Amino acid sequence: MKLEILIKQLPLKHTFTIAHQSRDVQETLIVRLTDGERYGLGESTTNPFYGMTVENMTEALENARPIVEAGDWETPEKLWEQCKEIFAHNPFAQCALDLAAWDLFTKKMDVKLYEYLKLDPLDIPTTNFTIGIAETDKMVEKMRELDWPLYKIKLGTDHDLEIVRELRKHTKAIFRIDANCAWTAEQAIEYSHELKKLQVEFMEQPLAKDDLEGMKKVYEHSKLPVIADESCIVESDVKKCHGLFHGINVKLVKAGGITPGLRMLYQAKELGMQTMVGCMTESSVGVTAIAHIAPLLDYVDMDGAMLLAKDIATGVHIEPGKVTFPEGPGIGAELI
Repeated sequence: MKLEILIKQLPLKHTFTIAHQSRDVQETLIVRLTDGERYGLGESTTNPFYGMTVENMTEALENARPIVEAGDWETPEKLWEQCKEIFAHNPFAQCALDLAAWDLFTKKMDVKLYEYLKLDPLDIPTTNFTIGIAETDKMVEKMRELDWPLYKIKLGTDHDLEIVRELRKHTKAIFRIDANCAWTAEQAIEYSHELKKLQVEFMEQPLAKDDLEGMKKVYEHSKLPVIADESCIVESDVKKCHGLFHGINVKLVKAGGITPGLRMLYQAKELGMQTMVGCMTESSVGVTAIAHIAPLLDYVDMDGAMLLAKDIATGVHIEPGKVTFPEGPGIGAELI
């Protein structure tokens, strides 16, 4: 077994701005796991908000190299457990390894990942297309660039309602809004009334992740469902979000990969919560992995590769209402 680490740059079509950062290029780390006959690919992007860099991800993966290359693991779950202490403070690196392990494992089994998980690829919700914060006319231009039935609107300005009102004039598409922790409980409750009239489907992470008292108020009084993102990072967060959010958005890079991500999704379903998986501007390597588990979801945000000026890989092809997977077993993404 051999572990390879590749660092890539993902140029974005437009400057991508959310409530706490902007970027024009997304740095990403690719793990290639080879057994001599086959290989698996995994990915995790860097993220300054969570302190994840190529340097500390690489360091964590190098610490795990002896365990990985010893090959004393039969399944991705076993590898995840063997390495969990090493990756305790770097789930992003663990995600890249976990995705590669799932890709290699299902290739050995000669099945696609969704087949191994007994999921129906026809039962995948349409992904939203994300519109980052910008001058309103620029946001309108981005919508015109890609006529899509479902947009996620990033908010967190001092004129958020005005933005949504203006965007609504230019499309009949469904909106989702993501405030990335920028609002107070009072704002979220007040805004929810108007946002519902503007055909917004739900609000994602309106408050700071630790504002549990505020979220209780929002949960009880909002006119729209609220979905946890920053408040739901790891498995233990799912139960904490029950009764504060109507659903959870699992980010595989933040959770540590598909292995814990699946457990989080099944736990949320048992609690009667809605399920979503989101991306972190990954290439087609990470996005294709998300697509394989998308049949489990009520909502999906897997537009990462669609936001890129140039992809580094081939993989799943996404159209409104249709997802086409690569041929062959495994996850199926290939570096270009």
